[in-house]
Amino acid sequence: MTTRSLLTACLLAMTAALPVAAQVQASDAWARATVAQQKATGAFVTLQSKTVAALVSASSPVAEQVELHEMRMEGSTMRMRQVEQIALPAGQSVTLRPGGLHLMLFGLKQTLTEGSDLPLVLQVRHVDGKVESLAVTAKVRALGASAPMGHAH
Repeated sequence: MTTRSLLTACLLAMTAALPVAAQVQASDAWARATVAQQKATGAFVTLQSKTVAALVSASSPVAEQVELHEMRMEGSTMRMRQVEQIALPAGQSVTLRPGGLHLMLFGLKQTLTEGSDLPLVLQVRHVDGKVESLAVTAKVRALGASAPMGHAH
């Protein structure tokens, strides 16, 4: 192997070991508080991706399962349904909120009390097929909360 080839290989190896800059940013993450014995709740967050991507799954250590959901009108009835992914257009904010796109946590392992933190891991797939894991901490808000304090839409 020539010196030049060896140098190139070393540079490539060092570059591969560097952490990849996050392509997706999360803000205003929050979840609804629960009462004793309640086994499900919603979580909400604003996501912005630098590239075209999609939120494809989520998880939390305090829930057996986290699903991506949407609320939509069907005739005169509002219905909730699971979706496979949530599109994240490049450079645009996508807000998961009550009454629209959101995360549903099922099989809660503990009561979520107002003011506590809810850890979430979001899986985002980029157009190149790479999956980015995004650790998010959602602040638990009062049971009837509709948006983070000071952040109305």
